[in-house]
Amino acid sequence: MKQLFSPVSVGRYTLSNRLVMAPMTRSRAEPDGTPKVSAATYYSQRAGVGLIVTEGTQPSDDGQGYLTTPGIYTDAHVAGWQAVSTAVHAKGGHLFIQLMHTGRMSHPDNTPHHRQPVAPSAIAPGAPMYTAKGMQPIPEPRALTTEEIRQTVADFRFAARRAIEAGADGVEIHGANAYLVQQFFAPSANTRSDPYGGSIENRARFATEVAAAIAEEIGADRTGIRLSPGATLWGIDEGPQGPDLYRYLVAELDKLGLAYVHVMHLGDEPLLADIRRLWNGTLILNRPGRAREQIGVDVASGLAELEAYGHMVLANPDFVARLKANAPMNKADQNTFYGGSAQGYTDYSALSPSEA
Repeated sequence: MKQLFSPVSVGRYTLSNRLVMAPMTRSRAEPDGTPKVSAATYYSQRAGVGLIVTEGTQPSDDGQGYLTTPGIYTDAHVAGWQAVSTAVHAKGGHLFIQLMHTGRMSHPDNTPHHRQPVAPSAIAPGAPMYTAKGMQPIPEPRALTTEEIRQTVADFRFAARRAIEAGADGVEIHGANAYLVQQFFAPSANTRSDPYGGSIENRARFATEVAAAIAEEIGADRTGIRLSPGATLWGIDEGPQGPDLYRYLVAELDKLGLAYVHVMHLGDEPLLADIRRLWNGTLILNRPGRAREQIGVDVASGLAELEAYGHMVLANPDFVARLKANAPMNKADQNTFYGGSAQGYTDYSALSPSEA
């Protein structure tokens, strides 16, 4: 495990260790998407990891899917995130804001002005969503026009610029977990016949255009992307061409020289090996549910430069110190993952000085 605690270069930065806080939705922002003061406490408590990737943050009104998730496109949003980045940097940490457009995974009751969800095609995910009125079926989305796709790329670009204005070190494009970018990958959500649908190259086009636009705006060395090959959440089915789409996509992203690719690995080992071969930059690997005993294995083997962890970092603000001391870990309280106040957010205990 010693290698985990060695410095590593990610884009233009040198991180103090190879541990990453994975992005996790917490639904604790103000109704207008401004991060609350408590967000600065939450993230700065966890600044001991080499890199924090924030919760998914919408780049526009259309990008919001859930209640009280943060945004990064208004002056108020920027001010809220500025407090977060300042607090994290004061602890010596680095922060990338994850840009998440949920696409069809949205409900009008959760969005400004009760907006209809948008997606590659007018295909509902066949899933419910929590709203202020309780669980409701997600309605059929409206298919984006070609011009609206271009505007959505511009929205990502603008949000990235605003993230840097807010003091973030960079941004991560959320290309995983059945949200808009992955919806373009999947024939079950994308039946377009224009340049954004059909072939592998066309279905990967939106992701590469977003990555290129952000890299041009803020620098490729401050731009990362998260992918979840084979994820089948909420009606997403990438079909038999799925692995080849990711091989093509990663090779195209490699040409851009991004700061990193962040893979949520779900078991396709041959594909993961190909991603490692095709991607010449920094690879962050997230294996959901990985046992503590396996922490550090992927870095030690050379498969990845960094490893990302979610619930263990959520429940242990001093995650790195606990690993170094081989100390017990707090268990995450799933009942407090979304919404609420300090409980399950900023009140997890840290080791005493004598234990660390």
